[in-house]
Amino acid sequence: MFQYNEKVMDHFANPRNVGEIPDADGIGEVGNPVCGDMMTFYIKVKDNKIDDVKFKTFGCGAAIAVSSMVSEMAKGMTLEQALQISNKDVADQLGGLPENKLHCSNLGADALHKAIENYMEQHKEI
Repeated sequence: MFQYNEKVMDHFANPRNVGEIPDADGIGEVGNPVCGDMMTFYIKVKDNKIDDVKFKTFGCGAAIAVSSMVSEMAKGMTLEQALQISNKDVADQLGGLPENKLHCSNLGADALHKAIENYMEQHKEI
C-alpha cells in the first residue's frame, strides 16, 4: 500500500484552477486507456504568456493532483517555458509520486503541451 505525501493530498483535496475556459485560446486533451485517466487543459494566452489555465480531469487522486500542479506551474510562463515542463518537473514539484502513479505526471505535461500546440496551430503566421 502506498501513501501520497501531504502536497499531493493537498492538490487532490483542493485542486487549483479546475474548470474550463469557454473561449480558450488552446485546448489539449489526453487520456490513458490503461488507467482510464482523462485530462483536458484550457489556456488563455496574452503577450506570448499563459495568462490563465484551467483543467478538467477524470481520474485518480494522483491525476487530479498532477493537473492542479501543472496548472499552477504554467500560469505566467511564456509558451516556450511551459513547453519545457516535463513529467519529472511535475513529480518533483509535488514532492514525488508513487512509482505506479508516475504515468499521471506524463499526462499532465502532455495535456498542457497539446493545449499550447493547439494555440500555435491556430495562430500560425501565414
